[in-house]
Amino acid sequence: MTTTKRTLWPYAIIAAFVLFASYIGFMVQQAMRTSVDLVSDDYYQQELAYQQRIESVARTAALPAPVVVEYEAATQRLTLQLPPSMAGQAVEGTLHFFRPSDKQLDFKLPFEPTGTPHQQELNTSKLKPGRWQLRLDFKAGTQQYYLEKELSI
Repeated sequence: MTTTKRTLWPYAIIAAFVLFASYIGFMVQQAMRTSVDLVSDDYYQQELAYQQRIESVARTAALPAPVVVEYEAATQRLTLQLPPSMAGQAVEGTLHFFRPSDKQLDFKLPFEPTGTPHQQELNTSKLKPGRWQLRLDFKAGTQQYYLEKELSI
């Protein structure tokens, strides 16, 4: 009577492959369930206009005086003032308040500076405290300008 000795190695190798395949399947399932929110809904259109944005930023940096953005916490006022060299030019644009931590708080306002020093004042009392990014996109005459400023409210 001969006894055959059985080895467990083939079963261990098969079990290792099954466990590995199960792990990979679980990770794929988790990746498929994860929501991936882009920073903005029109991300791809913004990327296509990237070169124009670079030119607008360079044009803004080359102004004789900077665009002034001042926040006064005591009065909860945000003041935006264009340089005096833009006096007499028709200015129109958009203010985009971007909240990196909560997409639901993002909003846009028209940029409508008035007065001799082209300036616009905004009341920030209704803004949720924290970090905000202000994006100012405006056109003066025929030239496009762009400015990004980080604010702590």
